[in-house]
Amino acid sequence: MLDVTVLEPHWARLRTLLDGKGVEAAAYLLLGHATVAADPWTGEARLRLVSHEHREIPEADRVSASARHVTWGTAGYMRLLSDALARDLVPAIVHTHPNGRAFFSDQDNANEAELARTARNKRLRGLASIVLGGDGSVVARLWMPDGSTRDATWVQAVDGRLSRWTATSARRGNAEHLDRQARLFGAHFNELVRSLKIAVVGAGGTGSPTAMLLARLGVGHLLLVDRDVTEVTNLNRVHGSRRSDAEARLPKVDVLEREIGLAGLGVEVRTRRAWVNDAGLRDDLRSCDAVFSCTDDHSGRAFLNRFTYHYGIPVIDVGLRMVRRPDGGHDLNGRVTTLMPGHPCLLCGGFINPRRAAEEALERADPEEFARRKAEAYVLGSGDPAPAVVTFTTEMASVAVNELVAMLTGFHGAGGMIPTRYRRFHMRDDRFLAVRSRPGCPVCDTGQAWGRGDVDPFLGMVG
Repeated sequence: MLDVTVLEPHWARLRTLLDGKGVEAAAYLLLGHATVAADPWTGEARLRLVSHEHREIPEADRVSASARHVTWGTAGYMRLLSDALARDLVPAIVHTHPNGRAFFSDQDNANEAELARTARNKRLRGLASIVLGGDGSVVARLWMPDGSTRDATWVQAVDGRLSRWTATSARRGNAEHLDRQARLFGAHFNELVRSLKIAVVGAGGTGSPTAMLLARLGVGHLLLVDRDVTEVTNLNRVHGSRRSDAEARLPKVDVLEREIGLAGLGVEVRTRRAWVNDAGLRDDLRSCDAVFSCTDDHSGRAFLNRFTYHYGIPVIDVGLRMVRRPDGGHDLNGRVTTLMPGHPCLLCGGFINPRRAAEEALERADPEEFARRKAEAYVLGSGDPAPAVVTFTTEMASVAVNELVAMLTGFHGAGGMIPTRYRRFHMRDDRFLAVRSRPGCPVCDTGQAWGRGDVDPFLGMVG
């Protein structure tokens, strides 16, 4: 399997190639890569390519262009190949068919075969090719090191919205139960949702309703990640849980898998009892189209905060803070932050405490050292259990899932997902925080991580 993701601002710049009044145009990309040994739902190997850098064709290289052809010299192409080799990236050429549909013509086949041979001689991973059609269609393929080609199963553009072009028909199946939402968003919405592979990290107060809502929405493939078992104190907010589950200490992910299965909605569920940053989860997460971060720890959030920018896989992060004030009043706050290249990250928003994230990671990796440092007051340690009320946790899960719907439909604006929505239940209002990326932020500001894909060490994290 092969799929290609183009991120903003790369997609915006590629779209301008179609503004040439019917004349073909071209550009270059450098793509990061994610090599998945086994997709958790199909067991198949998968290669995902994601845009990392856009480059114009140098003016000196441009030769001629018309409604049926575009020609350029190869000096800039050779520099592209050299940079791809030095940085372990995949080079890509993009050109347009401004007066019709996107497809690979006989002339494309002949020209690209020569370009691919040059890439092969430099021992690159391959050469990607993308065609944009004037009718809005998009196709892509990868010239492999052995000279063969592999067509992309789908190509997608990701910003606040998700636009996807598939080479094969979407999974249809029996969707009678989705008729009412098709009446609002159209049958294509149901087909797109059914094709999605989505992870929910955390199966507690926000994660359990999120998983249930996604199943009811028609998501075809769910990955549920949580290490904890069901306890009596979870019964007030974990959807689907029963007292017998707490007595048996049944894993939370097993509770959700059982309840989703009993609904008979045709959802393919995979479960993992692990921390989200466990190395064994990397293939699973890189196979997803979106991730819901419903974890309550800073370490997991810090991991997903980097993950989304490296792979261009949107992350929707949910947080709540409920406090009883000394005067007897209450501060009840919920937050949904959407993460992707172009949106500010959790660090810039102040939603992650780096010290707590490091301490949590230490507690998992070396409990004895954590205990020693805690005794010496070098770490904060865990505090009292946070308050949790099912109505508030469930409401924020609904807000989060609606951001996914906004990404697919644009129902609350052409920009799609809102970067950060802050709900103050006690004040009866929503705030839309104008968080900005901090200059020099290594995660979301510089663009160095955007679409970088697989690197060593993973996500560029040391220690």
